[in-house]
Amino acid sequence: MEIIESILTNNPCYKAGKKIKVSGLMLHSVGCPQPSAETFVKKWNTPESSRACVHAFIDGKTGKVYQTLPWDHRAWHCGGNANSTHVGVEMCEPSCLKYTGGASFSCSDTEAAKACAKLTYEAAAELFAFLCKQYGLDPLADGVIISHKEGHQRGVASGHGDPEHLWTQLQTGYTMNGFRQAVRALLDGKGVTAIPAPGSGGNAGVPSKDKEASAAASTASAAGNAEIQVGGKVRLSPDANYYSGKPIPAWVKNDTWIVKSVEGDKVVIDQNVGGTNSICSPVNVKHLIRA
Repeated sequence: MEIIESILTNNPCYKAGKKIKVSGLMLHSVGCPQPSAETFVKKWNTPESSRACVHAFIDGKTGKVYQTLPWDHRAWHCGGNANSTHVGVEMCEPSCLKYTGGASFSCSDTEAAKACAKLTYEAAAELFAFLCKQYGLDPLADGVIISHKEGHQRGVASGHGDPEHLWTQLQTGYTMNGFRQAVRALLDGKGVTAIPAPGSGGNAGVPSKDKEASAAASTASAAGNAEIQVGGKVRLSPDANYYSGKPIPAWVKNDTWIVKSVEGDKVVIDQNVGGTNSICSPVNVKHLIRA
């Protein structure tokens, strides 16, 4: 990982000079077809850029990290209370996207787009591992590493869907649970891969060495399950399917559910929190978010 210091000294956020005690990290995706981190650095390093400011951009062509604020500087990256607790990092997006409304987009070169997403995913995992080590953070602890979307679900960020919107629509297989496990693996000194080829049956963020893969995958699954407990409340990720692979209806994804049982990576969700519906259905733990 290469970090290029590009502090936005002319940005009003930097000039405000407020500091935070870093207790978490938030992952963003820029939401426009621009792979160049330098483009954002130049655009935002002006007195007129008074609406937003993040700690770093990850370049979509090189994977280099452009640090734009000191890590303990209070940024304007999420439109909520997490500005005062979390470092905010933006992943640049491929130029072959065309946004068609909100978080929806079309893509003219899926292969190139997935390559860009893979590069930024892996660079972000390395950066987050570095920051977790620097600030003594546990990447698997509740609320430490979250996406902008998860921040909104927790009530600490504005209503955005990144970066899951990018990963889901490109069908990369990436999830925030997998990302957190990848960061943990890096902290434990294991190399990581992003997502195996479709149909290979692998998991996001498991160690890359063949002899370690099975054990590490089990460890990652157990760590993920430690967050999901019987009786706990969970929501489903947008790309979630039932454990069988059958699609989950939108109304199920839009509700909050009580966990009935946990066995390996299989979690059975039963009744919704309002007590009006019961589905008693198994879901892979990677598709669940603690509510």
